[in-house]
Amino acid sequence: MVVICGNTVATLCNYTFGAVTTDPKGEVYMKNAQNVGSQFPKITSTEFSWYITGFVDGEGYFSIDFVKREKMRSGLEIRPSFSIGQNRKSLDVLKLIQNYFGCGAIRFSKKDQLYKYEVRSIKDLKTKIIPHFKKYPLQTSKQNDFLKFEYICDLISSSKHLNKEYLEEIIKLAYTMNSSGKHKYTYEDLLRIVKLR
Repeated sequence: MVVICGNTVATLCNYTFGAVTTDPKGEVYMKNAQNVGSQFPKITSTEFSWYITGFVDGEGYFSIDFVKREKMRSGLEIRPSFSIGQNRKSLDVLKLIQNYFGCGAIRFSKKDQLYKYEVRSIKDLKTKIIPHFKKYPLQTSKQNDFLKFEYICDLISSSKHLNKEYLEEIIKLAYTMNSSGKHKYTYEDLLRIVKLR
């Protein structure tokens, strides 16, 4: 697989991926591939599709974050995210993956000192990211995170997350993903917010 994809990766890395913006926090973003994708050929080979799955098995994350929003009925905003973090040496790989999916953005995180490719749009997650990993499934325990992620995205897209019972289920599942990962709020804090509504 590496030999087959090698020439394609090398060729595409020679293209310009411009369209850079900076947010108020000083983090640098590259606009999604829909805006710059016409500059280079689309990768569609099965070999590269499996390459991406293997890459995500080792370096990717499916996560659910929560933000307090007083104006929302539930008191919480749910933010599903698919992301891959890499140092500068592997930035070109992130650009290729961004081009492959045709969505998302690449940003530099000063906090982690890493470049991160991230997709947050529920539409893009449902129509581009999730279908890929259903067709080319993950081979490690990360598949369990993906299945929970897919289920949560389904609940969100059907507005079931607005129901207190489903929201509590989403919170519970989110805190079992990525070995519980890093969260701004504790599990108990989030349940308390939901129950007060």
